[in-house]
Order: sequence, then structure tokens, then C-alpha cells
Amino acid sequence: MTLAESAPKTLGCLLLDNFTLISLASAIEPLRMANRLSGRELYNWYTLSEGGAPLRASDGLRITPDAALDTALDLDWIMVCGGIGPNYGGSRIQRKWLQAQSRQLRRLGAVCTGSWALAEAGLLDGYETSIHWGCMAAMQTAFPKVNLTSHLFSVDRDRFTAAGGTAPLDMMLNLIRRDHGRELAASISEMCIYERIRSEEDQQRVPLKHLLGTAQPKLLDCVAIMEANLEDPLSLNELAAYVQLSRRQLERLFHKHLQCAPSRYYLKLRLFRAQQLLQQTSLSVIEVASACGFVSTPHFSKCYREFFHRPPRSERRLMVNA
Repeated sequence: MTLAESAPKTLGCLLLDNFTLISLASAIEPLRMANRLSGRELYNWYTLSEGGAPLRASDGLRITPDAALDTALDLDWIMVCGGIGPNYGGSRIQRKWLQAQSRQLRRLGAVCTGSWALAEAGLLDGYETSIHWGCMAAMQTAFPKVNLTSHLFSVDRDRFTAAGGTAPLDMMLNLIRRDHGRELAASISEMCIYERIRSEEDQQRVPLKHLLGTAQPKLLDCVAIMEANLEDPLSLNELAAYVQLSRRQLERLFHKHLQCAPSRYYLKLRLFRAQQLLQQTSLSVIEVASACGFVSTPHFSKCYREFFHRPPRSERRLMVNA
């Protein structure tokens, strides 16, 4: 019997006020399914709160945690479950507890806005970190030493962080795959009726209006038109006419706010759409190229390789071997 078979890992979930229940469930359910499908106890978990007091999730459900922070539990890893509200960080007591856990070489993680609490405790400096897109700009300003990324989740040494929603599900499936193999992770995905286990390379789709604010309606309108016309791309002159700008004015807007030409941004949208189709459908490469506005498959393959650093067919093979 191996160590992995004899010693289940125990996770402590620190619940912050207004934590998002979907993020907690997305992280815990794969562990439950791993135990069920393997027929043995691979993982244990406890919910924790400061003082052990009950607290409410962001949807109003009242949760009674299993234990208080000062309870003597033998934990292998800690996950901070953040939520919504004006204060994303934890209390002084929670920060000191997290710092103590770090000194004991615990593996530390977070879901949703829980990354903010870890960063506030100084535990993410120099680590690649994911957080919900709604907090990215503020977190980058508040914690410049954190290597913030727009990835759905990040696993960097002894830190694991995920954006909210269903991103923790993908993160946990990847961690289970590392611990216990691809077959178990794939079986859990099937039981959850989850079409594809997303990887660390998958990006959050950050709404452009969140990046630009509401001060650039012409630019937002132009991007919306681009997104609605991926199969039959419009010319730059047509785009400029739709938003009632000259071609030069439109180019200046893109260079100023998106640091690229309109044509380059349009190409990026089409290539991201192509990646989705390759990953999530059985369309051939030729069909994907046509669906994304490329009249030539070789040209599509060249653009795809230059942007993603791999050919389209490799994307399909990656999904088969995931």
C-alpha cells in the first residue's frame, strides 16, 4: 500500500464573510467524487471560521462551520473561500492564522476573492495568482509583488488559487489528476457532466468594459461589432463607419487603450473563438478556419501557430490526452 493510499489529505476551508457558495461547492464536490469513485478515502475536509461562529454565504444561506481556527486539526492544505462585499481581505486574527499555517509549511490556496486575503497576509508575493476578474485591477494596484494572471486558476509551488464560479472545479480536477491520475479526474468530470477539464492555460474572459470603463463607448461598440462578425470579418473602413469615426480615429483608439491595431485585435478574437471550437467541438480544422473567417486553412494554421505557439491540430491532440 502506498502512502497516497494510506494517508488521505485533509483540507481546511476558511470561510470569509459573504463567501460565494458556488466556489466552495465547486472545490469540495470533486474531492467527494474522488472518494466515491476510487472506493477509498483520498480526501477529508473541514469548514472553518473565526471563533467557529456561523456565517452567511453571499446568497444568504446560513452555514455552521465544522470548527474554529484554534481547533487542533491536522491539516495538509488550507483554502480561503472569499466572497463579495467592500472588504475582500480577512481580519487580523485570520491573517495571523494564515501566516502561522504558512510557517508550518501548509499548502495554501484560495477561491474567488480569497486570494486577496492571502495577499494581504503577505503570502502570495512572487507567486503566480488568479482571482476573479472583477478584482484584478484593484488587486494589482494593492499588491504589486503578486504575479497576477487572468488564468482561470494558478498552481505555483505550494500555492493554488482560482477565480470564482466553476473555476475551482477545474483547479481541483487538475490537482486530483496530479495526485491520483488522469483516469480518476476524467471519471469525476463525467459524473459532474462536465464536458472538458480546463487547464492552467485557460483564461478568464474579462469583459472589455471592465478594463476600459464606460468612457470609451465607441471602442466598446466596435469590439461588440467585431464579436458579432467573426465568421465574416468586416473591413476596418466598415467598422469605422459603423461607429461613426474615421479610420485613423479608430486606429488611435485601439492603440491608446488596447495597445494594438484594430486588425490585430480582431484577429485575436477570431483565434480565441477558433481555440474554443477546437477544444469543445468535433469540427475539423478546415471547418473551424471557415467558421472564424479564414478563407485559407494554411493561413489559419500559420496565424494560430504564431499566436498560441502550437498548430491547431496539436490543440485537438491536447484535448484528447487531457
